[in-house]
Amino acid sequence: MATGHDDHHHGPAKGFTRWLYTTNHKDIGSMYLWFSFAMFLLGGSFALVIRAELFQPGLQFVDPNFFNQMTTMHGLVMVFGAVMPAFVGLANWMVPLMIGAPDMALPRMNNWSFWILPFAFAMMSSTLFMDGGGPNFGWTFYAPLSTTFAPKSVTFFIFAVHMMGASSIMGSINIIATIQNLRAPGMTYMKMPLFVWTWLITAYLLIAVMPVLAGVVTMMLFDIHFGTSFFSAAGGGDPVLFQHVFWFFGHPEVYIMILPAFGVVSEIIPTFSRKRLFGYDSMVYATSSIAFLSFIVWAHHMFTTGMPLAGELFFMYSTMLIAVPTGVKVFNWITTMFKGSISFETPMLFSIAFVVLFTMGGFTGLMLAIAPADFQYQDTYFVVAHFHYVLVPGAVFSIMAAAYYWLPKWTGNMYDESLGKLHFWLSFVGINVLFFPQHFLGLAGMPRRVPDYALQFANFNMISSIGAFLFGFSQLLFLFIVIKTVKGGKKATTQVWEGAEGLEWTVPSPAPYHTFSTPPPIK
Repeated sequence: MATGHDDHHHGPAKGFTRWLYTTNHKDIGSMYLWFSFAMFLLGGSFALVIRAELFQPGLQFVDPNFFNQMTTMHGLVMVFGAVMPAFVGLANWMVPLMIGAPDMALPRMNNWSFWILPFAFAMMSSTLFMDGGGPNFGWTFYAPLSTTFAPKSVTFFIFAVHMMGASSIMGSINIIATIQNLRAPGMTYMKMPLFVWTWLITAYLLIAVMPVLAGVVTMMLFDIHFGTSFFSAAGGGDPVLFQHVFWFFGHPEVYIMILPAFGVVSEIIPTFSRKRLFGYDSMVYATSSIAFLSFIVWAHHMFTTGMPLAGELFFMYSTMLIAVPTGVKVFNWITTMFKGSISFETPMLFSIAFVVLFTMGGFTGLMLAIAPADFQYQDTYFVVAHFHYVLVPGAVFSIMAAAYYWLPKWTGNMYDESLGKLHFWLSFVGINVLFFPQHFLGLAGMPRRVPDYALQFANFNMISSIGAFLFGFSQLLFLFIVIKTVKGGKKATTQVWEGAEGLEWTVPSPAPYHTFSTPPPIK
């Protein structure tokens, strides 16, 4: 691939220009992964400010307005800066390799869709230093808090969101074009690895919902600067309209953050169980069903806005329906492990933790789906506990599992297994100490997004904050492990994963993508 320079005269680009102009899917995948890790540490430090403030009641560690900016920025940076770019990085690295493609279909656009992101997040982060401070209205930026009462920096926030959306749409177009056009001969859809399937479906979701997000922030922009009243009742608009448009984007978005995770663990669990994945076809259909259902459940975030009973019932039942395909997937993962020759290397530990803890997050989601019960849970720490169980042991653990699983392939070096296991256990303990007590806080009535709280919530908040610092600082160990592996170490063999018992994994993977020296015959 040309790099933007005249290669014939100068040879390959060196140093920084190599990364600036690269059209190589592996380089771009690596940049996405490093960028997302930087954002993970930034968003995590915002979270530690939140937990420090809540360590004990009455403690004013930061100003309440700054606290609100932290809750907002933590959510935005983690969702759009850490989780999504990490999965896009994994897609860039692995999808062409898994389908036998030479590169992504649109390498130039691939470069651009990455380089938009550092500028978008630099702009978003810079709002914290602006007059009146950064966005302080929560990551869901509900109007009129984000329009009528917002700090002046909200305009920069809107622009940053537009840039991220453009990046996501271009990345998705690229993934779809690659999967549909560049599969090796004989690689039919139903032979694709599940990670490829989940990303194909995720890319369609992104293309469907990113313009909705762009629409809602544009309506905000017009309300703020051009005298419209989309979200102002005084001018004939409605603040609840904001919630409908936002959550029509926002609900599919949460599935965008978990479907690639399903793909990752569907690659890892069969490897370390030394068995083929149980129920490949049903996994594909379940993923597609989840994607479809994600579009018709958005108002379950809005049970307390006064919708008609018929609306409550529809959104309650449709939300509960998502538990069916999700249950199918969990069943298939567990059945894959059943009677397998399991070995517990780091990627497998993260994947098993994913299955257990994600399922728990799913059950609390089912509780929140029950409309009359939701009236009690709404806006309490129970909701925070629920979606963090889905996103942290869910999305984040699967990204870590993927990193450990594919690092030997990416670097040619084996990571330090004992350090990897240490990282897993510190993270596993930290995350549960951090988020499990929040269920109790929420059920006892502690509201979310508050910088201070009543005395009866003190103990669980202290435990939660201790867990936060344990989990947060454990990630520095992860950074160390990755750098150590990139720099050198034991060379990875062609059969990387020899089990703890010396078992070698010889079962062919569900999709024949290991060697394409002799392509399978076209059917």
